Amino acid sequence: MNAFLPDNDREKSQLQSAKGRGLQMKDEKTILYVQTSDQPERQYSPHVLAQTAKAMDLNPIIYYLGQGLRILKPGAAEKIKLGDLPTAMEMIKRTQDLGIEILVCEASKGMLGWEKAELIPGVKIVGAATLNDLALEAGTTMWF
Repeated sequence: MNAFLPDNDREKSQLQSAKGRGLQMKDEKTILYVQTSDQPERQYSPHVLAQTAKAMDLNPIIYYLGQGLRILKPGAAEKIKLGDLPTAMEMIKRTQDLGIEILVCEASKGMLGWEKAELIPGVKIVGAATLNDLALEAGTTMWF
């Protein structure tokens, strides 16, 4: 079976729900930031932009995909500090404190060989259909 297709009832239900909604009007106030990288220099932009969007009364969402999940393992983001910026973990925490949702791709956990991965508190693991839904519904999507 294809690893990215739903293989349990919950995932199938999510997919059917997504299909049943049909095309929605775009929410021009929602910005989706997709983080695909574990490179230190690429960790700041989605959080800086999401925090700025929140201050502008927009609806930012950050979605971690692929190698980006490595940053969400406990201890990983604390080790990243560039220039005079706070650590990547401090940026993540500030993002969460502002009420910005951080979503994590369940299929990417499998790609990384993580059956049961411990991730930092406060992130929400979601199915692949969620990214498609968010991209269709967001006014803007940015990838990092």
